[in-house]
Amino acid sequence: MKQIRFHGRGGQGAVMASELLCHALVREGNYGQSIPAYGFERRGAPLEAFVKLDDKPIRERTQVYEPDGIIVLDATLTTQIPVFHGMKQNGFAILNSRKKITLEEIPGNVEILATIDANRVALDVFNAPITNTIMLGAFASATGLVQLDSLTACIAEYFPQKIVEKNLQAVKRGFNEVLITKRTIPLQKVK
Repeated sequence: MKQIRFHGRGGQGAVMASELLCHALVREGNYGQSIPAYGFERRGAPLEAFVKLDDKPIRERTQVYEPDGIIVLDATLTTQIPVFHGMKQNGFAILNSRKKITLEEIPGNVEILATIDANRVALDVFNAPITNTIMLGAFASATGLVQLDSLTACIAEYFPQKIVEKNLQAVKRGFNEVLITKRTIPLQKVK
């Protein structure tokens, strides 16, 4: 089972992104589960959402404490809460960040680092800092765990018609504009 933890703030669409990702995964023939976890339930407050993915039914309905990867919709959260806590070895991190982040700046258990200035893209597309579909596009590009076509089909089905086109543009830009870095394991000398 793959487990993904979303970190965002109330109003940024992290819960919607987790639900949309779950629908896209199921569309591809997987089993998926989306679980929101709210704190103070107010706009701007940190929150988490979780997605579980497997090729067989998922029975447990718990939060994700040891994720295979994280998706961080708000870069300021990386300095305010322990977003990397509990991550499994060889994990992935999809970060919304304006600044260039290197693998040396993040924990060693992160194998794939994907960064995108999703706020800039969101302001271009929506005229508001709503980064959820942009981050899903970046996730699809960086991990290959879901296809872009599945995400776009779900956006067309689940979003109100008046915002479908902008969200399709956002997810495609996230997919195409993400910067992906993979950690290479140094060669060991043969003894």
